[in-house]
Amino acid sequence: MAFSILWVDDNIEELGGHVRYLGEKGYEVQGVTNGRDALAVIKDKPFDAILLDEMMPGMGGLETLEEIRKLNEHIPVIMITKSEAEDLMSRAIGKRIDDYLVKPVSPLQILSALKRQLEARRLASEEITRDYMQNFMALGDRIAQAEQPDDWEGIYKDLVAWGMDLFRYSDHGLLQTQAEQMTAANAVFGRYVREHYHQWVNEDGVTGVGDPREGGPDTPLLSPRVYETWVEPEVKNSKQVFWIVIDCMRMDQLRTIEPLLEPYYHIDRRMYWSLLPTATPYARNALFSGLYPLDIAEGYPHWWVGNADHEGSRNAHEGDLLQQLLERLDSPAAGSMRYYKVSDARDADLLHRNLGSLGDVKLVAGVYNFLDIMAHGRSQNRILKELAPDEAAFCSLMGSWFEHSNLYEVMKNLARRDCTVILTTDHGSMLCTKAVQIRGNRDTSSNVRYKFGDNLGVDETKVMMIKNPEQYRLPANTTIENYAVTTENYYLVYPTNFHEYERLYRDSFQHGGISLQEMLCPFVVLRPR
Repeated sequence: MAFSILWVDDNIEELGGHVRYLGEKGYEVQGVTNGRDALAVIKDKPFDAILLDEMMPGMGGLETLEEIRKLNEHIPVIMITKSEAEDLMSRAIGKRIDDYLVKPVSPLQILSALKRQLEARRLASEEITRDYMQNFMALGDRIAQAEQPDDWEGIYKDLVAWGMDLFRYSDHGLLQTQAEQMTAANAVFGRYVREHYHQWVNEDGVTGVGDPREGGPDTPLLSPRVYETWVEPEVKNSKQVFWIVIDCMRMDQLRTIEPLLEPYYHIDRRMYWSLLPTATPYARNALFSGLYPLDIAEGYPHWWVGNADHEGSRNAHEGDLLQQLLERLDSPAAGSMRYYKVSDARDADLLHRNLGSLGDVKLVAGVYNFLDIMAHGRSQNRILKELAPDEAAFCSLMGSWFEHSNLYEVMKNLARRDCTVILTTDHGSMLCTKAVQIRGNRDTSSNVRYKFGDNLGVDETKVMMIKNPEQYRLPANTTIENYAVTTENYYLVYPTNFHEYERLYRDSFQHGGISLQEMLCPFVVLRPR
């Protein structure tokens, strides 16, 4: 494919060698000697890019650039100038120049600039495709041989990175291959978690009486130990800490919004593991309390409603549980903490509204529920499902929400303060595609990714059955209550009206089960630039 280039320079006749060199490389170059001729040519003929001299008699380069943008907002313009003045460069960038070269320029410099503007996507696509195919087998071997939490964290990071790069730059046909590899990874990961989870929660020494200890060397960092391990040290070392939890956020979704944060913050990326079930009443309460659900139910029964019909109310006391944790740790924030929970209603965003009055508060914790609401709403809203038909599109939708949200305004404001910002989640979500039939009595919980109730009956090859909840540090309302936690991309449906509910929840985002997307939670520490 030959690219059509317009070169605007009052000495264009002296650039014949450059023009011939570009011609040999597949670029068709047309030259004009002034800005007015350039505008006339642009009106009559489409070009792929423009090389624009900054210093020309009559209409100068910046004035010509301004008029070019009125005709075509998107055509790449590369300015070439003799001046290295910073103010000139700033003005050119302000007028939306795409690249900037200082004379004298060699033919290779011109070629490189054009390649950056016109061929970067194709070259990136070819390189990413080649790299992914070269690493496909090696990644498969890593999945088969993974034995430690660190192994799985590395595998998940790479799978997410490949997925995002393939979506952004490459042939989307390879995305199916990457998705199949993620599915294969989750099958092995599900077996790994089922084998080790009991050991992890019992090696993790969170006792509920202020004695959190590190787990064994093979134990990942789980929800109850996140605050003391990573948040409290920032509280002790920073003037002020803002701890923001976006409910139900996955790593790929956080990576989508990171480019919006990078101009304002240095980003320190980490990862922790959500406990099971990967659902808000369990995972987020553990995050804020530093306790396992069993410890919360026994130590604070008035804050833990046991009836499945009232499960949502179990998260009504996160701020109280956090205050209790701060007091147990004798934290500097024990007497200086504010907690905010923000739904999708923008006028209810008290954190955004009260930001100016929080200057002396040591720790500000905020929970944003909109992403979780959007994930659940997608399965019931045809328009949302059309806007986000797959996981990559849902990431884009999440990025659009964040860019226009009060939360983004909060974070831009915080970048001007002497503070540390921590952004994380309580669990992720899984796009569910395969139904599994389950039997239970009328008191069984209504979740489709996990359930708890008496005498649950289900195919245990696809579900992790927890028949002795207290040994897994989970509360049980009766002596025969057990938990069913799905693996891979399964979801649970009752035999009654099975096909109706199978269709309703198929291809929906759910949480509560065992998957890389739900359990491996992104955690970033943001320090203002």
